[in-house]
Amino acid sequence: MTKPVAVLGSGGKMGFRVTKKLIEAGYDVRAVEIGDVGRARLAEAGIAPISVEAGVAGASVVVLALPDNIIGDVMRQLSPMLGAGTMVLILDAAAPYAAALPDDRPDLTYFVGHPCHPPLFNDETDWDARRDYHGGIARQSIVCALMQGPEEHYALGEEICRAMWSPIIEAYRVTLEQLAILEPGLSEMVAMPFVDTMVEAVEECVAKYGIPRGAAMDFLIGHLNVEIAMWFGFSPKVPSDAALRLMRFAKGVVVREDWREALSPQKVKEASELIVYGKGA
Repeated sequence: MTKPVAVLGSGGKMGFRVTKKLIEAGYDVRAVEIGDVGRARLAEAGIAPISVEAGVAGASVVVLALPDNIIGDVMRQLSPMLGAGTMVLILDAAAPYAAALPDDRPDLTYFVGHPCHPPLFNDETDWDARRDYHGGIARQSIVCALMQGPEEHYALGEEICRAMWSPIIEAYRVTLEQLAILEPGLSEMVAMPFVDTMVEAVEECVAKYGIPRGAAMDFLIGHLNVEIAMWFGFSPKVPSDAALRLMRFAKGVVVREDWREALSPQKVKEASELIVYGKGA
């Protein structure tokens, strides 16, 4: 594995993890980092940071481990430095789906990948893997999209993503729009608000009704364990008829009837523009 891979933002939280993974996998990694904190983090790991110009010169793949809101500006600066056929790999769908990438370089390949993170129910036996909620120790799946470029480049993009987020359970190929529907749609516009509401509900039990926080937490987490297992098919779905009647009643209280709009391409585009440009904030 000798393909030159430049990682921009290699000293950041995500960038540092993927940089180490790529080095471990045997790639010729060029660690590009301009921040003092990031450069210090790289130095502690024995990784020498280099300039943007040196990093991207002749690179087969350029990984943008950068905040979504600066990816467009960075790409406009990088574009003149990149040779035809270079793959630009973005780690999130928001910037590409919000049309932040320059469209004047059809000779570049744009590839988007994102980790699923370790599943809630898994067969990990090592304690460190059991407590790894982000991935890198525990196994996880990934999703990948070839946004622009020749079909034969897909294999290289998936290969790099598998190395960055290893160990891998499954690699799913989707379109860019489908990846955006998964995130920010499914994960941040549907799942995260429900999780945040559940935390607020625990605090409501404590502050308004005097229930001990430990009791509320243990009660909710325990019931989540059972309910997620049943509803997602990890155990037989055997709720009582009364519980199902109550669920239907409660959805009318706590869930908007039009919640499915959160997954529509229009709303996902709005969400991506909010992430990248701050529109609607």
